[in-house]
Amino acid sequence: MIHVRQANPLDARQMADLLNQIIAKGGTTARTTPITADEMRSEMRLYPGQTAWILAEDDNAHVLGFQHIGPHPELPPEAADIATFVRLGQTGLGIGSHLFEATKTFARRLGYEWINATIRADNESGLTYYQSKGFEDYRRLPDTVLADGTTVDRLCKRYDL
Repeated sequence: MIHVRQANPLDARQMADLLNQIIAKGGTTARTTPITADEMRSEMRLYPGQTAWILAEDDNAHVLGFQHIGPHPELPPEAADIATFVRLGQTGLGIGSHLFEATKTFARRLGYEWINATIRADNESGLTYYQSKGFEDYRRLPDTVLADGTTVDRLCKRYDL
């Protein structure tokens, strides 16, 4: 069974491990370098009162995925940026759907009017996920250079709350 709750700093190690597996596989996140549990905790403390970290776990408290929303310097204050990470091999099982239902609730509570998702154009599963949730394309960022030098197009999708 999938349980969804707000993440807290005690979850940072499992969240960082999950994210690092995704980074190591490559091709789906703009992140290119591993993150430590301490760095994850630091990110979770940014922008108090403007962010939400939602966690999905199984009956044994193993993290299956997490979703984050918060402000972004390139977005207006009424928009939240979103990032979604689901454990490798666990996609397509409803984890992202459970996360997004909770995230929408938190986004409204935080006063956001819409959510932005910026996805690598070569990330077919990410593009499909956000489209299935009702996100619509509104901008393309061509030739974005990632930290490791990889150049990819990125697509911005919008979900109106």
